[in-house]
Amino acid sequence: MIFPSWPQWLAGVFRKSCRVAIEVHFWVVGDVMRMAAKWAVPCLLVAALWGADTKGKTATLKGYVLDSACAFTKGLEKPISSQCAIACAKAGSPLVLLTADGTIYWPIADTTPSSGQNDKLLPFAGQKVTATGKVFERGGSRAMVIEKIEPQTDSK
Repeated sequence: MIFPSWPQWLAGVFRKSCRVAIEVHFWVVGDVMRMAAKWAVPCLLVAALWGADTKGKTATLKGYVLDSACAFTKGLEKPISSQCAIACAKAGSPLVLLTADGTIYWPIADTTPSSGQNDKLLPFAGQKVTATGKVFERGGSRAMVIEKIEPQTDSK
């Protein structure tokens, strides 16, 4: 038989058109997936940067001024002594503010070029203080531009 019968011819056309439709579907889906993968990383980076706190929020914090090395490596809840904190700061260890809940705030300047803040905190090294300023948070780190700092008075 040279010419297929009508049902056989229709079945062949149907099989070919289904195969083409499936190939087109996978081609389109593959392009969409490649495009999504291409744009996913830049979009996530933009979202992460957009979520970064760049204006800061004014806050008042209470805690101890101690050197950063002791705050991290010794797990202290308060300084060993004022003399210890002063000696570490004079040796170059940055002073930080450690709050009662264990949060560490890095003192920063809001100027460019920036400057170290040990001179501002050195008179309070080893003491409990109340500090007011702008608090910033990024990637789990916290920092504060200290506008006002004073020794905390114990109210019993």
